[in-house]
Amino acid sequence: MAIRLGDEAPDFTAETTQGTVNFHEWLGDSWGVLFSHPKDYTPVCTTELGMAASLKPEFDKRNVKVIGLSVDPLDSHVGWERDIEETQGTAVNFPMIADSDRKVSDLYDMIHPNANDTFTVRSVFVIGPDKKVKLTLTYPASTGRNFAEILRVIDSLQLTANYSVATPVNWQDGDDCIIVPAVSNEDAKAKFPKGWNEIKPYLRVTPQPNK
Repeated sequence: MAIRLGDEAPDFTAETTQGTVNFHEWLGDSWGVLFSHPKDYTPVCTTELGMAASLKPEFDKRNVKVIGLSVDPLDSHVGWERDIEETQGTAVNFPMIADSDRKVSDLYDMIHPNANDTFTVRSVFVIGPDKKVKLTLTYPASTGRNFAEILRVIDSLQLTANYSVATPVNWQDGDDCIIVPAVSNEDAKAKFPKGWNEIKPYLRVTPQPNK
């Protein structure tokens, strides 16, 4: 069954390159990014895992834990990680789930039979500290993911979780935000002391509250 936004992220226990992981317990109070790749020792995935590893400081400062997955066994992951470090210049610094029984892949609907009935597609799940799914992305096997976009969405999600704002098209951290319609002008005076520009009653633009 497909995972939808707002669903509780299915819990699981799995073997990884960093030992046994009980997913919800491992997440703790952190945000999480769970992403799958179709197969070990493939070129696009090699670049993705190198990029994810190089972005660890960015994930850390956002209180985000990263975990990867493929249906290949643990010894394959371990060997591949050596190639990733050699070719991408960064050691893999997050756990990689060995999902050879496809237990986690099936829980998260990562295998799309019309694309490939054996391997996982490039799925991304962003999960909040409440263990609810905040974002889902699905890429074809041929297209590498944009990790700058994943970080951008996490910035937006975390901002929205703490303030009554939404982020407009092409928003980047530091840009103006939109006051959500549920907040009255009276309440907005207290919430947004920097003020706002009312373009329309439903479109009120305010400086990013935490900047």
